[in-house]
Amino acid sequence: MHRLRLTFAVASTAVLLGGQLTFVGSVPAGAAPPAAKPSPPQAYPADSLRALAARVGLRVGTAVNMDQLGTNEKYTQITAQQFSSVTAENVMKWSEVEPTRGNYTWEKADQLVAFAKKNKQLVRGHTLLWHNQLPTWLSSDGYTTTLSNDEVKAVLKKHIFDQARHFKGDIWQWDVVNEAFDDNGQPRQTIWYKAWGGTGYIADAFRWAHQADPKALLFYNDYNLEFTGVKSDAVYALVRSLKAQRVPIHGLGFQGHLSTQYGYPDLTNNLERFAALGLKVALTEVDVRTLTKADAVNEPVDALAPYAQESYWSRTLKACLAIRACISFTPWGFGDAYSWVPGVFADPQEGAALIYDEQLNPKGQYDVLQQDLALAAGAPRR
Repeated sequence: MHRLRLTFAVASTAVLLGGQLTFVGSVPAGAAPPAAKPSPPQAYPADSLRALAARVGLRVGTAVNMDQLGTNEKYTQITAQQFSSVTAENVMKWSEVEPTRGNYTWEKADQLVAFAKKNKQLVRGHTLLWHNQLPTWLSSDGYTTTLSNDEVKAVLKKHIFDQARHFKGDIWQWDVVNEAFDDNGQPRQTIWYKAWGGTGYIADAFRWAHQADPKALLFYNDYNLEFTGVKSDAVYALVRSLKAQRVPIHGLGFQGHLSTQYGYPDLTNNLERFAALGLKVALTEVDVRTLTKADAVNEPVDALAPYAQESYWSRTLKACLAIRACISFTPWGFGDAYSWVPGVFADPQEGAALIYDEQLNPKGQYDVLQQDLALAAGAPRR
């Protein structure tokens, strides 16, 4: 689908003030111009995703590949110009920050935080507790460990306090607990579940994270919550129980890993029902994959597939825009060359899941997001 990419011609400079996109520098007819002052360079274009989303108070983010940030000039420029929040794709996961027990390596995560501050972006911390990407000294698979139950409890508490305190004041949203339920709506039988003898570890993790950083928004994050069914119902029951216990949970993250092989989920209804519990909601890891050629993993098999992908991207953003409690919309990366999808969905091969192609040129998926945001002036302000 070919569209004209939006560009705004204005006789004033676009700046972001308190979350509002404001144009300054225009002089009414007949008025004397003010004394000339040096103008700072514009940090990002007025038709960027971040600038357009700012008009309704929405943060548009991306997961950041730290191997590319600062070394790939085009990747770094797009990250700074197009997005108003950033998520650590890998560098805040436990295996990265504490590969050896008791020895923390914060360097790459600190670099991301510094980049965000420089570019006036907020940071989503991902993630404090997950059963994957754990250091091998703790668990090789998330389900078995050589540590006793008491040791597991002590190690988790220490990790949450150490990491949340290290980044205290720098994190906007923490994914405190990630993917605690399987596709059948059953609690995963992880080392955490086994140590606590149930899901009590989830409440403790939120309490500890809040004690360590009282100002951060604390999220439960999971995939396939977009679809009404046993999994989203189980998470809904969990969150309602946590709220009844006055556990400091503030938000629910819908990952949004969608595929054109499946029908579009009833996302709006699920956003609304979780928001009705008094939660913030967010789209945290959005991508839309499709079947691709085995010898060209990011080239769709069906020439019509990009139209379906554009529709899914647009509907997902519009669902968020329609609900005031939806405070951020985050694609899981932006360039197809750096997407996790082809490496995981290889039989059959899927890919082409992001809004920029392998050469970091914007695709039609980018265009629909840009156009929807440009037309979103009447959406509820976050």
